[in-house]
Amino acid sequence: MGSRRRVSSPVLSLLFSHHPSLLLLWLITATCPTVAALSSSNFPSVSAGASEDRGKVALDLYYETLCPYCSNFIVNYLDKLFDSGLISAVDLNLIPYGNAKIGSNATITCQHGPMECLLNTIEACAISVWPDLNKHFSFIYCVETLVYEHKYAEWETCYDKLGLDATPITECYTSGYGEELELQYAAETNTLQPPHEYVPWVVVDGQPLYEDYENFISYICEAYKGATLPNACSALSLNTIQKKKRNTRAPVCYREDATKSFSSRIRSAITSWLDRS
Repeated sequence: MGSRRRVSSPVLSLLFSHHPSLLLLWLITATCPTVAALSSSNFPSVSAGASEDRGKVALDLYYETLCPYCSNFIVNYLDKLFDSGLISAVDLNLIPYGNAKIGSNATITCQHGPMECLLNTIEACAISVWPDLNKHFSFIYCVETLVYEHKYAEWETCYDKLGLDATPITECYTSGYGEELELQYAAETNTLQPPHEYVPWVVVDGQPLYEDYENFISYICEAYKGATLPNACSALSLNTIQKKKRNTRAPVCYREDATKSFSSRIRSAITSWLDRS
């Protein structure tokens, strides 16, 4: 400390008289020399975070919890993002509302009944309570696995399976905050352009994939603008990507008020029949 170069008092007086704000800065740095070090090394910079997110592909999934095609997509397709490591190149956003409707007094009616409304709200609470993607996706994946296995009444077992505390989710639901979250998701879903016609409604960088949603990874790889192509994408050849995207029609849960042409109804019926077969 003795080797620090000292500035003469007259110079300081002149400097501070013209720039009073510098006095406070000088006092802080003089008495707390570690402040500068803390601000530069212990806290992440905003610009660094923004740089890391640059090039990520936005992936939005609009779904409802008891639509069998939604649970199938989450359990058998969406989880591949995590298994392959491609999630590092994706900004995944889950919106559990789907084909529900808002009635009088802002009451929500769900396509598959009250149990779906309950699980939609529970999963909305999970996203809010556990903002870390790995945490809330693990919970949602567990719940949707039970839906896929027709055991959704056992959804509360996911807390013990994952070692999670149920209290914040219960508080979110019973306080009414979960319903507020669902109303926010309703507004987001109902203002989609183009409007959603069914669920799962998968959107990559603002573009809906319609009934080709099962091939979402190929769309992510094509949309990725990062410096280094993820391994999961480099493993896919262009021919494979183009082949996968050829007139594929995955099954969906249509909105009850959706206007469908006669040919569309036939196509949907045939697709469902083939899926069951």
